Amino acid sequence: MNSEQAKLTTKLTIDQGVVNFLGDKRIRLLEAIDLHGSINKASKAVPLSYKAAWEAVDEMNNLAPQPVVVRTTGGRHGGGTSLTAYGRSLIAFYRALEQESQGAIEILTGNLGQIDALDATGLRQVLKRISMRTSARNQFAGPVIAITEGIVDSEVTIRVDAALTLTAVVTRESTEKMGLAIGSEVLALVKASSILLLVDEQGQISARNRYPGTVSHIHAGPVNAEVTLSLPGGHHVITGVITQESVKRLCLEVGSPVTAVFKASSVFLVALD
Repeated sequence: MNSEQAKLTTKLTIDQGVVNFLGDKRIRLLEAIDLHGSINKASKAVPLSYKAAWEAVDEMNNLAPQPVVVRTTGGRHGGGTSLTAYGRSLIAFYRALEQESQGAIEILTGNLGQIDALDATGLRQVLKRISMRTSARNQFAGPVIAITEGIVDSEVTIRVDAALTLTAVVTRESTEKMGLAIGSEVLALVKASSILLLVDEQGQISARNRYPGTVSHIHAGPVNAEVTLSLPGGHHVITGVITQESVKRLCLEVGSPVTAVFKASSVFLVALD
């Protein structure tokens, strides 16, 4: 292998369970938000679509123990988007790890020069195959605070933050396989298609998880729309997919009070311990 083939550079990815929590593109997005104070300008600088930028911000805020990015509205300067002190700490932490990682890659590159059977392309292919991803739009992390066991299923309650809990129902076999216990750190995944949106709390519904919030984004498509709710405290969000007809029928717009509802059986758990 010649020196050109063996040369590797690193782009660090920090995963939380099966989720790509922080990577080079997300860090550059955070840095651009800090520089421009605008998600629109930041998305163009990365570059990312405006929608993808907001989705990345929402996911990071949902998974981090503190807000990474905050949004402000109104005021003398018309509002904007800004990085928190915690967000700046994440950038500093990532860049420090990246520097250390690059040093390790350079050592590895030197060693690869002595192994004819390996090349950089082959290594990249293997790493891609073992990297897991999830398509679930809603992702929350936290410790297990209660487990109620039934004959077949277990009800597992997760503390997302001080004012927010989430309940999942999984089989007893799955509970045992994941080694779930009080204090276990887990990732809770909920597909956007599993979210129901209510504008009238008078109706009765059996779904275990109910979260009142305020519409912060509506991304319209030809048939369906993604509706994102900001939950109380401004830290976490929940996104549901409903038809455009439903958006009109419910008179949804940014600022509308809405309750997101989903069944405990719609939650998929991943053990992080």
